[in-house]
Amino acid sequence: MNFELQEIGLVGAAREKCDVLVLLVPKNFKATKDALSQLVAQALKAGDLEAGVGKVLPMYRLSEVLATRLVLASAGDGTFSEVRKAILAALGASKSPGMKKLTVCFASPAKEEAVRSAVLAVADATYVYNTTHSKPPSRSLQHVRLLATNATQLTSVFDRAVATVSGVELAKEWANRPANFATPSLLAKAAQALALHPKITCEVFGPKEVEKLAMGSFLAVAQGSDEPLRFIVLRYSGAAKTQAPTVVIGKGITFDSGGISIKPAPEMDEMKFDMSGAASVLGLFKSLSILKPAVNVVGLIPACENLINGKAVKPGDVVTSMSGQTIEILNTDAEGRLVLCDALTYAERFKPAAVVDIATLTGACVIALGAVRSGMFSSHDGLAQSLESASQRSQDLCWRMPLDDEYAEGLKTNFADVANVAGRAGGAITAAKFLQRFTDKFPWAHLDIAGSAWKSGPQKGATGRPVGLLLEFILPTTKAK
Repeated sequence: MNFELQEIGLVGAAREKCDVLVLLVPKNFKATKDALSQLVAQALKAGDLEAGVGKVLPMYRLSEVLATRLVLASAGDGTFSEVRKAILAALGASKSPGMKKLTVCFASPAKEEAVRSAVLAVADATYVYNTTHSKPPSRSLQHVRLLATNATQLTSVFDRAVATVSGVELAKEWANRPANFATPSLLAKAAQALALHPKITCEVFGPKEVEKLAMGSFLAVAQGSDEPLRFIVLRYSGAAKTQAPTVVIGKGITFDSGGISIKPAPEMDEMKFDMSGAASVLGLFKSLSILKPAVNVVGLIPACENLINGKAVKPGDVVTSMSGQTIEILNTDAEGRLVLCDALTYAERFKPAAVVDIATLTGACVIALGAVRSGMFSSHDGLAQSLESASQRSQDLCWRMPLDDEYAEGLKTNFADVANVAGRAGGAITAAKFLQRFTDKFPWAHLDIAGSAWKSGPQKGATGRPVGLLLEFILPTTKAK
């Protein structure tokens, strides 16, 4: 799907030859003498187009416009959420299943957040997963044109939004795949494919290399599966070698049965999404390959399955992490932190400016925050503020959670340096406290995306979050080239 941004007003929009023209009408619309303006004014006056955000008026083959279908959509003040609601409502009302060409026109000068929202909403509404269908459904929409009278001022945000879509859709693709189509080895091949782009390199370590690195915690999780683990190291080098990189670490549990502490059968199929953190790292690098910014980024993905065989780790087993700390595994279903802790230790060698890990880590975070915001934990106020700002700009929202030292009390054990769980109370926080033990040498933040990475029910599928947040965090002021 191709996106295009042009500086065209309502007169030009009426001349657009397309399947659907969506006209986003602001709350305080002021009509001029052109035919499209007059049409909107009449619809508002008659009450056919209601003022409430997301209210739409679909029309077919009007003499005033060349588009086959015209949809007027009330967009309020043009904020991110209002434009998204208007776009989704308009596309739902257009009734054009074979739509190939879509034009979205802002009836007044567009805000940056409105342009970003329009691009992301169109992509989200028309996304189609087809990898494992015998007769793959296709995305009919091929070309999207955004029209605004102030388009020249919006080029940078538009380019970034389009790059975000590419990253989000790659993340969706890999998170949506069933576990037999997204093994650790296949995930590694996806990372290697990204290395075909300039400035990106990829290394992949197997069990022997990981054993040499003394990643005993990661190895323990993987030993219950016949699928060999992979430790993936992606590097994007867009700045001088002297510039410290940002390291992003994505949890890559390609299927999580819970191990010996097995999960209940209902909805266990959704544990294919347990590598959504890894998928977001792949998506981020896809976006970087498009924007080519002057930054350095390292992506780490510890990928394996958490299954059950005769070699599977048992509750009560003690393992030694790469850091040298010993861990008593009281619950084998708390495996994400066990693979992440070794990746955090590995990150030290890059002398990073900051490290952010992304993981579908705890059901407790879903209880705390639901599906709206990802949980964000950080031991560094400046880093936390940067992530919060990025989440607001991207509208890929997070919420900072506490890390009081008292929460770590439950991780104490008589048989190792630390236990991997601390009971049900504050489970998302105690999981973050476990990870914090491995982050003394760099500014660190943890994003728990267990509630935001996918949707359940009839709309089951990956969301591609938090690719948008990560990209805005890494590129707060960088413009696309």
